[in-house]
Amino acid sequence: MLAANRSRTVTKRATNVSLPEDLLSEAKALHINISQAAEAGVAQAIAQARNELWLAENQEAIESSNAYVEKHGLPLAKYRMF
Repeated sequence: MLAANRSRTVTKRATNVSLPEDLLSEAKALHINISQAAEAGVAQAIAQARNELWLAENQEAIESSNAYVEKHGLPLAKYRMF
């Protein structure tokens, strides 16, 4: 994922995060590192937002490609071994 690919030498900044009390209590009881979990969650949200943005930006090309395949079949399909 995104966090796994990032360099660990990145400077970190302190920030305040508000969490529901029951969620925080359960996380602490399970010895979950809140900072690491928050970082992973934000990295996942960034990856998802980038994916959605890419799909939106490329929707026309994807639809065009799908229409071509529907009309003409897969290019090089005659060379498929399965």
